[in-house]
Amino acid sequence: MGAIIRYSLNLDKLDKSKVVKGKKGTYYDLTISVNDEISQFGDNVSIYDTQSKEDRQAKKARNYVGNGKVVWTDGNIQAVPSQEGSEGSAYAQQVEEDSALPF
Repeated sequence: MGAIIRYSLNLDKLDKSKVVKGKKGTYYDLTISVNDEISQFGDNVSIYDTQSKEDRQAKKARNYVGNGKVVWTDGNIQAVPSQEGSEGSAYAQQVEEDSALPF
């Protein structure tokens, strides 16, 4: 295990239009960023909606939905190689509104 991250997610900030129905369940794509510096609130983890390549290039503001902190690490975390041409989740089939969801 490379790290343990404890975080708090604000469900009220999740955009229901980004809920994805996949073959094995219902998903919501988030990005977790681990920062080198600790904020004034003692956090070094940010959680936000995953952005498309176009959103990132247009420098659209991120929708932050939570924050947290790394509480343990073995110092050996490695990045996963990027897959050329893949955007978003591999499990995403279609986006559907689901009124049964609590957010």
